[in-house]
Amino acid sequence: MASPKISVGDTIPKGTFGTVPFTEDLADHSACGIPIELSTDSWKGKKVVLFSVPGAFTPTCHINHLPPYIANYDKFKAKGVDVIAVVAANDPFVLSGWGRVEGLTDKIITLSDPNAAWSGSLGLSVDLSSRKFGIRTARYAMIIDDLVVKYVEVEPGLGVTVSGADAVLAKL
Repeated sequence: MASPKISVGDTIPKGTFGTVPFTEDLADHSACGIPIELSTDSWKGKKVVLFSVPGAFTPTCHINHLPPYIANYDKFKAKGVDVIAVVAANDPFVLSGWGRVEGLTDKIITLSDPNAAWSGSLGLSVDLSSRKFGIRTARYAMIIDDLVVKYVEVEPGLGVTVSGADAVLAKL
């Protein structure tokens, strides 16, 4: 299990992620899109829900973790959330494809954290080399308000509890 090096009240460190912004050109899956960089600086003055999955298209992430965030999108918005983002160590193209398969459109941003570098700097990475996955982002969730952590929890086991949509909604 990951041990967070960041706590409630801390300011998040600057980070840069790869992402492929959704456009209607991507809707039919005939194009890949062009990755851009997104900096955590863009979250200044915003309320952000960031949740992390070890991998796109993996069973728990694909079936149990991401779908409740999609289903509860309007509830997050009603609680003043400006940005909902999912982060994983996958590349931006895989995450864009996953987002399109899941129907995220522009509601939830998919962020690539290569080699879990940013997550790892926060103590939120996990070594899954024994499963041939390498270093991945741990399964965690954060509420960030104007770059300050208001909630951070990492899953204690294999399921989705403290990082799930219901747990995060309850903390907003």
